[in-house]
Amino acid sequence: MKITDKTALIVVDVQNDFCPGGALPVSAGDSVVSILNRYADLFVRSNAPIYATRDWHPENHLSFKERGGPWPPHCVQGTEGAEFHPRLTLPKNATIISKGTDPDREAYSGFQGTDLTERLKRQRIERLFVGGLATDYCVKNTVLDALNAGFETVLLEDASRGVEVQPGDSEKAVEEMKKRGASVATIDQIDPPG
Repeated sequence: MKITDKTALIVVDVQNDFCPGGALPVSAGDSVVSILNRYADLFVRSNAPIYATRDWHPENHLSFKERGGPWPPHCVQGTEGAEFHPRLTLPKNATIISKGTDPDREAYSGFQGTDLTERLKRQRIERLFVGGLATDYCVKNTVLDALNAGFETVLLEDASRGVEVQPGDSEKAVEEMKKRGASVATIDQIDPPG
C-alpha cells in the first residue's frame, strides 16, 4: 500500500487516560505508541497529512457515570489525562481534532461533531489509515464514519488496542469494520516513501 498526497493518517485518542495508569486504561494501550510513531514517520517522509483525534470532555460530560453514562470521568479538558501520551511523536503540523466537547453529546468517532470530513475533502484525501485507542470504540466508530463519508479506509491492526469490556469485543469490532468495507493492514504492508 502506498502513501500518496491523497492519503492521511488518523491517530485516534492516544491519550494518557486511555493508557496504563489512566482513568480509563486500555490494557497495553501504550503499546500502540511506538508503532504509531513509525507510521507517523512514514507519513511525514511522504509529505502526507496526519490528524490526531482526542476526547476533550467538559467536566460534566454525559458519558461519565455521574450523569448516568458508562465511564468514569476521563480526558477532561486541560488535565494531564487528556494529554497525548508523552512518547507519541506527532509532527508540529499535525491537525488536532477535539471531540466530545459538548457536555450533552456522545462522540466516539473523530467525525462526530467535528469538521474532520470537510478538512479531509478540502485536502482531496481519498484514503485514510486509522489506528489508536480503542479498537472496539473510538477506532471502530471513526473507521465506520470514514467509510460512510466515502473514504477508502484502512484499519492499522498492529497500531490499535481494544478496551474489551466483554472478551472478544475487539475481534468483533474488526470483523464489523471489514464487513462494512474497511481493509486491514500492518506496517510491513505499507510501501516506504521514495
